[in-house]
Amino acid sequence: MLAQFNKNNSHSSLIGSSTIQPGMTRETANAIDLDRLAELLAPFVGPVPLTGSKLSLIRAYIDLLLKWNAKLNLTSIRDPEEIVTRHFGESLFAARQLFPTRDSHESAIDVGSGAGFPGLPLKLWSPKLELTLVESNQRKATFLKEVIRALDLKHTTVLTERAESVSVRADVVTFRAVERFKRILPAAHALVKPGGRIALLIGEAQVGDAQSTLPTLTWHKPLAIPLTRNGMLLIGEAGRS
Repeated sequence: MLAQFNKNNSHSSLIGSSTIQPGMTRETANAIDLDRLAELLAPFVGPVPLTGSKLSLIRAYIDLLLKWNAKLNLTSIRDPEEIVTRHFGESLFAARQLFPTRDSHESAIDVGSGAGFPGLPLKLWSPKLELTLVESNQRKATFLKEVIRALDLKHTTVLTERAESVSVRADVVTFRAVERFKRILPAAHALVKPGGRIALLIGEAQVGDAQSTLPTLTWHKPLAIPLTRNGMLLIGEAGRS
C-alpha cells in the first residue's frame, strides 16, 4: 500500500557491520544508526522528533522482526529502510493523528495485528495507552508476545482469536488493509466503545467502501499518508448512545 522510500538514500548509511552469530540473519546482525532512523521517520512524526530511547526501542523491534521473519512470514519486505518507512512510518503517522499529546490514557485494540502494525508503534508513541493486539494466528501471536516482552511494554495484551470473538471494547480500534476488508469492518466497529474512534490504514479506493459499510459513523476527511501513492488514514467517530 505504501510507496517505496526514495531509493537514492544510501542503504549503507542505515546499516553498520557486525559479526553474524548462530541463528541470526545478516540483517539482524546489523545495527541501525539512530540518526538515520530518525531521518527516515521525520516525514511521518512531524516537527517533534522521537526521543533516543524510543528510537532504540524501534531499532530493537526491527531486529526482532528481521530475525523472526527468516522463519515466519511476518512481512514480505526485507530491506530495513523500507520496513522503517512502510511499517513504522505509516503506523506512527496514525499515532500522531490519534494521540497528538503522546500521553493518552485511552484504550486501543489493533485488529489483525500480524507483525504488530499499527498497534505496537501506537504504544511506543503513547506509552500510557492500554493496548490489545488481536491476532488469530498462533505463531504471529507468539512473535507479538516476544516483542512485548523484549521491549518491556506495560499494559499490552495479545488475544489469539478472531475479531468476531473478542469481548473487550476500546476507545480506539485500528487496522490496516486486510483480506476480507468489508467483512472485517463490522467486527472492528463492534469493538469500539460509545463515543470512540475507528482508524483505518487503507488505500484510497477503499475509503468509499468503508464509509458506505459503516454509515452511522461520523467520518473525518481522509488524510494522505506521507511518501505513499494512495495510502490513506481514515478516522470515524462512533456516537455516544
